[in-house]
Amino acid sequence: MSHLLKVVSILNRSVGTVRKTQRISCATLRFCSDSKSLSGEGTSGESQPSQADVRKLGGFAKAFEKHTTSLEDNDGKDEPPKTFAALMRNSKFVDLGDPENKIVTGKIFHVVGDDLYIDFGWKFHCVCTRPAKNAEEYVRGARVRLRIRDLELSTRFLGSDKDLTLLEADCQLLGLMSSPARQQQGQRAAEGSV
Repeated sequence: MSHLLKVVSILNRSVGTVRKTQRISCATLRFCSDSKSLSGEGTSGESQPSQADVRKLGGFAKAFEKHTTSLEDNDGKDEPPKTFAALMRNSKFVDLGDPENKIVTGKIFHVVGDDLYIDFGWKFHCVCTRPAKNAEEYVRGARVRLRIRDLELSTRFLGSDKDLTLLEADCQLLGLMSSPARQQQGQRAAEGSV
């Protein structure tokens, strides 16, 4: 309890500039992290911590000092806030250009009958039909190549005023890149030949 009273008294004396308050707060954090007495160090708010004191700091105290000094450094720079239009123009999403007919890679994350649910890293996944050739290799975890037709299947259904989305993308399955089924067949062949 006496530690808490000392901390409160130090904080009550910290009326002054922001820099004084930060130094006193750092001294308080140093005190709390050491669980030792302050021995008069840092109570005036003017003395800088020595190199030996910095090594004694706990993790939270070190992070607090690091971030308060970085905030002080950034105060001198007056950068105007960027507008939404400027942020959008410089975003990676806009740099991609038109996604139609782009070839991307995806991973099969679910299989229902002959429907392959493929995640290719965009807003929605796509659902493609399993091809007849090498059908046993199109399993969960397989990597495939896709051609994007449309990123979101949405349209107006049955005279609705608003567009409805199917929460799916429209893609064409181009082929298989790698499959866990191929790896298992290769291991079985290697074991059979030994």
